[in-house]
Amino acid sequence: MPTDPSSDKFTDLPYRPCAGIVLFNKDGKVFVGQRLDTYREAWQLPQGGIDDGEEPAAAAHRELEEEIGTGNAEIIGETSEWLSYDLPPDLMGNIWKGRYRGQTQKWFAMRFLGDESEISPSAVEHPEFGAWKWANLAEIPEMAVVFKRDIYQTLVIEFARFAKSKS
Repeated sequence: MPTDPSSDKFTDLPYRPCAGIVLFNKDGKVFVGQRLDTYREAWQLPQGGIDDGEEPAAAAHRELEEEIGTGNAEIIGETSEWLSYDLPPDLMGNIWKGRYRGQTQKWFAMRFLGDESEISPSAVEHPEFGAWKWANLAEIPEMAVVFKRDIYQTLVIEFARFAKSKS
């Protein structure tokens, strides 16, 4: 089957460096936000780009606050490796000003230390989530957009030890 020659031009593009957060509450559940963009049916973990010169852990704390309205959390683990994904063909060349083919992500497990009233994704400067909830870690791959499911499955395996109640 012939490949789409227009997608070949993107294979030389770099991956966008990104930090991702698997935020656990005291009951071992994970924060997920329902996307506001094209993929409104999907739920996603907080994540975002790493600025030039910024350490991944600092980016994770910044992104958490920017996306859910609070950074009241501590890092309790991180992935052993960076995880990458390619954008689907309909998005490649259309987002991030066409500069990246996808993302390479350093993921952090964090424990939420605050009160749920601190979480307000709709009140942040640039909302990305229309709703949010706590979910079981094992459920998150099926809730995600298709092109992120493999990464989310890896997160389930790497962070399973944190999905236990701390009450």
